[in-house]
Amino acid sequence: MVPCAAPLTERQEARRRGILDASVRLAGRGGFDAVQMREVAEESQVALGTLYRYFPSKVHLLVATMRDQLERLHRKLRARPPVGGTPGERVAETLLLAFGALRRDPRLADAMVRALTFADRSVSAEVDAVSRLTTAIILDATGTSPAPPRSAVRVVEHTWHATLIAWLSGRVSTDEVTADIRTVCRLIDGD
Repeated sequence: MVPCAAPLTERQEARRRGILDASVRLAGRGGFDAVQMREVAEESQVALGTLYRYFPSKVHLLVATMRDQLERLHRKLRARPPVGGTPGERVAETLLLAFGALRRDPRLADAMVRALTFADRSVSAEVDAVSRLTTAIILDATGTSPAPPRSAVRVVEHTWHATLIAWLSGRVSTDEVTADIRTVCRLIDGD
């Protein structure tokens, strides 16, 4: 993202949105390898130098794309909160909804998860933002106050990411992901 103290202007935000949308389209067509900075610049109709000012690397871009996708999910969930019986059931419903979206676009999912996995220290701010957003989605899904134990939320997050990686690499089935998510979300309820 553009490193500046001031918020983006309307024009800058539109340019950034165009870049993220181009990233989604390219990743959806061909996964991680299809997201080449030159092609993203062409697809979003910005100069290559402009693209690099917003996103210094492909990994930065794809982690930002993941953050953007999570922000969209978070807005949807705030508009229509999950309705499960217990906080853990609501978290499971939320994560399985997100998993359903990833299943519909597995190349995009693979590109974003690979970028998150490949991220080095230079991407730590973006990775931290994705982590904070994931935590916020989980906490909002519980619908409870006080919040569940932070350790339970962390284990749910870790399991979520690990099951995505295992599913994307073909090591587990969608049924196994579903079972793992439902099982780990019981921690939220103290089970």
